[in-house]
Amino acid sequence: MADIDQSKWNVEASQFFCRLEQVVPSYGIARFFHEAGEKVVFKLEPTQKESMAGVVRLVAEASPWQPGMAPEIIGTVKVKADDKQISVKSDYAGEMLIALYRGMSPTFTINGWLGSDEVLRVALSAANFQKSYNDYIECVDRLLPVNYRQVARTAVLFPPAQWRLSDSTKERLDLIVQYIKADNKVASVYVDGHSDNAGRRLLNRDLSKQRAEEVTRYLAAQGLDEKVITTRYHGERYPVVANTSASNRARNRRVTIRLERN
Repeated sequence: MADIDQSKWNVEASQFFCRLEQVVPSYGIARFFHEAGEKVVFKLEPTQKESMAGVVRLVAEASPWQPGMAPEIIGTVKVKADDKQISVKSDYAGEMLIALYRGMSPTFTINGWLGSDEVLRVALSAANFQKSYNDYIECVDRLLPVNYRQVARTAVLFPPAQWRLSDSTKERLDLIVQYIKADNKVASVYVDGHSDNAGRRLLNRDLSKQRAEEVTRYLAAQGLDEKVITTRYHGERYPVVANTSASNRARNRRVTIRLERN
């Protein structure tokens, strides 16, 4: 655990992620990571990737300046031998942040350190935490609503014989446009129209064309540069599932939007 005068919390901020971390002397890095569109997670990463396995206890303990305060159990974390780090799920990570804000010290107790009978205790220091936490929260407030993985491959669906965009489809496309405008690494957007196999093949091809072009028009109307958009249409040629039921045909009446980064 870092001494009070050594304790330092560093914040790295962007629209895409927020990182809050502390160096744990003689051990490694304690890191909270909040990605756009996701919940905060925590990782305790040793400098030396020693093998550890088993159940790790996580308890919020009183800091040196909190005599008499009772510890609070947060939970246990299972670690596999090939993990090489301790990963904490979002609800525990949130409890850890609350404990640190209250001045307490989240502490990990690890049995069988380096394959021995020794018990290792690794603690996060709450000293100098609150200012960095305020900067971290400001970063979280500015995060995009989605990340690249959540918008890189998107399919929007259509009712039978329809090509107009629903309100829910427009909301999804708005998120895609918002992300693309923020990420200058996105170089290409591919819009592909599809249909089910109900009706004549040529009519289905025209319908898939109308659907794709309607999506492209909407993206452009929201400020997306049409030069980066490639619009294609395929009719019933590429179903994602066999057209053997109403629910399957509904999945095939779609336009897919695919982003490609440099």
